[in-house]
Amino acid sequence: MTEPYLGIPTGRVRGGQPAASEACGMSRGRVAAMHCMAIALLMLAGCADETPQVLGTLEYDRITLPAPAAERIVAIDVREGQKVEAGAALLTLERTRTEAQTRAARAEAQRQQGALAELEAGTRGEQIAQARAQLAAAQAQARDAQAYYARVQPLGARRLVAAADVDRARAAAGNAQAQARAAQALLQELENGARRERIAQARSAAEVAQAQAAAQTVSLDKLDVRAPRAGRVDSLPYKLGDQAPLGAPLAILLVGDAPYARVYVPEPMRAGVKIGDAAQVRFDGRDTPIPGHVRAIRSEPSFTPYYALSGKDAARLSYLAEIELDRGALARDEELPAGLPVRVEFAAKP
Repeated sequence: MTEPYLGIPTGRVRGGQPAASEACGMSRGRVAAMHCMAIALLMLAGCADETPQVLGTLEYDRITLPAPAAERIVAIDVREGQKVEAGAALLTLERTRTEAQTRAARAEAQRQQGALAELEAGTRGEQIAQARAQLAAAQAQARDAQAYYARVQPLGARRLVAAADVDRARAAAGNAQAQARAAQALLQELENGARRERIAQARSAAEVAQAQAAAQTVSLDKLDVRAPRAGRVDSLPYKLGDQAPLGAPLAILLVGDAPYARVYVPEPMRAGVKIGDAAQVRFDGRDTPIPGHVRAIRSEPSFTPYYALSGKDAARLSYLAEIELDRGALARDEELPAGLPVRVEFAAKP
């Protein structure tokens, strides 16, 4: 009697035994599937317990050195990436025009100082003697003119001389007397010296000129661009021979004992992050995290930048925060580059 076909092989292997190998294979597949499901559940559980991370970059405090004048760069003493100490020479600008302006300012200051000294010293004896001689001459002319008028006045009354001659004699006598009084006043002015108010004005003018000369000297010194702090040269935007406009950045320095992580905190995590909170900073190339703490966090939100987009947080606002790294956790010669992508985990709070 023929058995019905059920789609299951009924052949016999080795002496008529049923094909049991296929059943064993199916059992092993089910066990493997269960193992995979268990591993997936463990991974999901691990993801559920994973500490939230925020993304950002490693940064240093930056110092920008602007151009003090629109002058040509005549020397560059450093290169990008070089370490410099405080006061080290970075660049030199052309000094010709500023040196001339400085000399002019110093000369004006000396002139004003000399004018003040002259007023404070008073009138020279020679000038006073000259004024006395001029007064004596004016007085003599006045007496002569008065005597002539006294002689012609009675002659005019008797009409022996013309009335015009008498008038001219009278005018000449008055003019001579006025000149004598002017010479007398000039002598008194020279003997009394300069007024206190005039000396005060001259002193103020001298101080202004000295201040302008000092300011011009500072402008001249600034043409030698020097590092205000120890750090590393990050950028030199202009090359030798360039003439940067006034205020343009000539050099950018990275300063500070340790870098900091600039991260973007999503809005759901903002309430739980405060200044001083502990954090762990991770980045590729280092197995152990670097401890740190929150040193600043912005109160105004901003949109999440493209490199910090992560799942549902992509459409949310974020808050810029700075995580200061613990310098003691870094090796003495370990230097971390600026712009390195980092991941920050905040310590769990009880």
